[in-house]
Amino acid sequence: MRVVHLIKVVGVAGAEQHLLTLLPGLRQMGIDAQIRLLVRPDRLMVDYVNALKERGVPAETVVIRGHADVTLVPRLRKLFSEVRADIVHTHLIHADLYGGLAARWAGVPIVVSSKHNDDAFRYRKAVRMLNRMLWGQTNAGIAISDAIGRFSIEVEGAKPQQVHQIHYGLDTRTRPLDRGRAHSTLRAEVGIAGDAPVVGMVCRLIEQKGVVYGLRAFAQVAEAFPTAHLVIAGDGGLRGALEAEAKQAGLSERVHFLGWRGDIPALMAGLDILLAPSLWEGFGLVLLEAMAQQTAIIGSRVSAIPEVVREAETGLLVPPRDVDGLAEALRQLLGDAPLRQHMGLMGRDRLEEHFSATKMVQETAALYHTLVDGV
Repeated sequence: MRVVHLIKVVGVAGAEQHLLTLLPGLRQMGIDAQIRLLVRPDRLMVDYVNALKERGVPAETVVIRGHADVTLVPRLRKLFSEVRADIVHTHLIHADLYGGLAARWAGVPIVVSSKHNDDAFRYRKAVRMLNRMLWGQTNAGIAISDAIGRFSIEVEGAKPQQVHQIHYGLDTRTRPLDRGRAHSTLRAEVGIAGDAPVVGMVCRLIEQKGVVYGLRAFAQVAEAFPTAHLVIAGDGGLRGALEAEAKQAGLSERVHFLGWRGDIPALMAGLDILLAPSLWEGFGLVLLEAMAQQTAIIGSRVSAIPEVVREAETGLLVPPRDVDGLAEALRQLLGDAPLRQHMGLMGRDRLEEHFSATKMVQETAALYHTLVDGV
């Protein structure tokens, strides 16, 4: 079985990280999983292509020139015909549109689309109408959470029988890192005391992630926990405004902006608490990365997050934009180290039971085989 995945890539976020795990797993199961990346001329994503190839995944780039590239469908049609794909599996709206049309034109018998998010723009009438049309040319869709499955049916017009829920998964074969060593390393890096409690936000610095609400909540508890620090790992358009707000709150010495990180497991293991105050979230792969390292979580009670974080068991959940609620959750966990440890251990157990990469790959492969057998 030959499956060609298609995604537009301008950076490496949840969907892109997901494919670094899914595609090698499918190939290990005997499925010829390949990927074609739609890239901008000024951003060829060489490092991401190399990361895929290092994992044994055939990967090539296809240049897309703007949102409306009239040459893209015939180019993709030729590509799918030459590859002789049994399935074209698209990710995100550009791939859904151009890849779906090209696959049908090329005579590919099966089109699958993974639905990764419920971004605010998807509620616009024109986008809803477009996605309703795209569902009409799709054999099956994979919703990465129950929340996304409901969104696909209720907002985008998918038929319930088209939607298959398969959660993101993380490789659980590697045991958690030594938390004591990771704690010391992180604190030495930012120049703080070795026993200082550290809260972290690990995300793109964009509106969706609600970082400003987490920063304001930390400001509320800073006086009560004078040795606590906040680290913010990631980058984005809001970084300057967030740095200015931290300075205005008098927290420049206690809020540390780390930029993009390539050592997420070590960073997670170094945190006492992961703070994830997202306004919406298709899944939240960062939550699994925290659970893998036995780190307690404070998150928003929104979208898919309650499916991942078991409230009062593996973390605490708060309504989105609720600064006071986030502050109260921080007070509870910063003041109770045994509770943090218990939640971290329970999180690792939940990861292994419900969100393993093996489970994700097996369920995806099973769907492929069901679709092929039904043709």
